[in-house]
Amino acid sequence: MKFQVSTAAFAALLTLAAAEVPQEHSHEKFLSAVNDLLKQDNPNNIQDAVFGLLGNAAAADGAGDIKNLDCLHQATADSAFSTAKAAGDVDGMASALVYAALERNTAKVGLESVLCTDEAENPEIAALSQHQDPASDGAAETNKAITLELAKQLASIGADPQLALQSGTFEPGDVNDNTGAGNTCDDADDAEGCIFSQNLLVEDATADEIDAAAAEVSGNAGNAANSTKAAKRSRSRGRRATTTLPMGRRQNNNNNKNNQNQNQNQNQNNNAGAATGTNVQTFTGALGGPAPPVNSSPAATDKPFEVKGSTFVNKGAALQRSCAVQNNACSDAANSGAEDITVADCNAQEDECLAAASLKKLRRSFSSGGHRMRIAARQALDFGSCQDPSIEFAAGLDGRKEESFAPAGDFEHGSALNINVISGFICGQLQSRCKADAAAVDACDQGQAAAQGQKGQAAADAFNSALGL
Repeated sequence: MKFQVSTAAFAALLTLAAAEVPQEHSHEKFLSAVNDLLKQDNPNNIQDAVFGLLGNAAAADGAGDIKNLDCLHQATADSAFSTAKAAGDVDGMASALVYAALERNTAKVGLESVLCTDEAENPEIAALSQHQDPASDGAAETNKAITLELAKQLASIGADPQLALQSGTFEPGDVNDNTGAGNTCDDADDAEGCIFSQNLLVEDATADEIDAAAAEVSGNAGNAANSTKAAKRSRSRGRRATTTLPMGRRQNNNNNKNNQNQNQNQNQNNNAGAATGTNVQTFTGALGGPAPPVNSSPAATDKPFEVKGSTFVNKGAALQRSCAVQNNACSDAANSGAEDITVADCNAQEDECLAAASLKKLRRSFSSGGHRMRIAARQALDFGSCQDPSIEFAAGLDGRKEESFAPAGDFEHGSALNINVISGFICGQLQSRCKADAAAVDACDQGQAAAQGQKGQAAADAFNSALGL
């Protein structure tokens, strides 16, 4: 459900003298993720995550049972983090952490927002505070410290610490500008977030500084230095390389590079697997370099899959990380002009990498027998106390006019335009609530990876097929 600021809240915003231009929807993807978690469990009856980013006068309309409006932002993040943690949803926890670090609106350019003095339930949330107006005194140092602490907390939950860079804010505005028209944007219809799509984000630290901060948590600077640069990848999507060739010539060059690198890719993967476990990454595309190996170690019973120092419970999640790391390296090469490729080529390769992970599963399920094989696959998976983890794609879900995704069976979650919101929730619930067996959880992860390479009904079909539904 799209949030609309109430008349009273809007009036409160207008009455703020020399108020800074609103920006509460600038990081919209993180608000959406937190709102999805609030739909699952919302003990404080908070109306919408956006209220936590408003000034207190406007925030009062959506604070629910939270009385200390200075702490509505933290309470929203804390509640969302608890819900995601209970479901084993690392992406949800990461979104709650980034949300906790976002800047709140203030009454004028250069004015700091008030910090919450209440103690958060989750120590990861308690360790954070919100970004401050970039024109306020000492903002550069303050915001950098917040970003580095966020990187540590992301690393502590097994998320990509480079996401911390996406919590950054805008260029400083003019404190003498009485119009309050700082360097901001505010667009609730931009699902990604206008600060990203309009290239307005100012990063508070370098990628290396993020890695160094994460290394303090992991205790392994070498591993941290290899973490995925998700923020950089976000900026890379949609940009083309500085040097390009006509499509036919570029494709020939790409094919040659793939052919030259496939043996190197396989050798690297085999050598890494021999050293640390069995490599389960089978994708051999090599634009920008090979996908890093996904090493499976039976000795590591809690998180048996490893990608460049990061460990995972399930193979599907590890394969997703491997494909994302490759995509990031490829996008870097495209944007730097180091290779004659574009970011679009890199994104297509990532789709192929994800599809390769799912096709291995699908071939086992559909090698013969059609519908009978699908039934056999369904019966072979133990979903625990849950019966139907399938996803539907349709118009009219939750009153939406547009088509969206939602659980079709016995999983309670609001609809979403991004299937990853629904598939991630279902996979987390299968493991935490339903107590499904490892094969079912692995199939769900495979389905989630397969769906990300598709759109619309094809995405729902890819997810459902991986689960034999």
